[in-house]
Amino acid sequence: EVQLVESGGGLVQAGGSLRLSCAASGFRFDDYAIGWFRQAPGKEREGISCMSSRDGSYYADSVKDRFTISSDNAKNTVYLQMNSLKPEDTAVYFCAARRLRPGWSLLSAANCYTYASVGSWGQGTQVTVSS
Repeated sequence: EVQLVESGGGLVQAGGSLRLSCAASGFRFDDYAIGWFRQAPGKEREGISCMSSRDGSYYADSVKDRFTISSDNAKNTVYLQMNSLKPEDTAVYFCAARRLRPGWSLLSAANCYTYASVGSWGQGTQVTVSS
C-alpha cells in the first residue's frame, strides 16, 4: 500500500523557517514526480513546488528563492525547506507523488503538479506563520 506522511509543520514567526518532510512507504521516490501543495482557508489548493527525477525542480513564483525541495532516496523522504516565511504562507501543506511512466518527461511545472496530483496524497501538515 502506498502511503505518504507529512510532518514538520507548526507555528513560526514571520521571517522564520520550517522544514517539512514527506515520508513514503510502499514505493520508492527515485522514479517519481513529487509535488508540494498548500491550501489556505477559503482558498483553492495551489502547487508550490514539484520535482521529478527526469526534469528537475519547479517552484511557484510566490515561494521561489525562499523554499527548496529536496529528496533523500535512502530515507525515501522528500523535504520542503521553507525560509523567510510570511503570514501568507499559512496553510495546510500536502505532498503528492506518482510514479513516472517509462520514457515520460514532464517538461513543465504545470505538468509536474498535474501529474503528481493524480497520485497518492498525504494527510497534510499545518503551517501557521504569525506576523
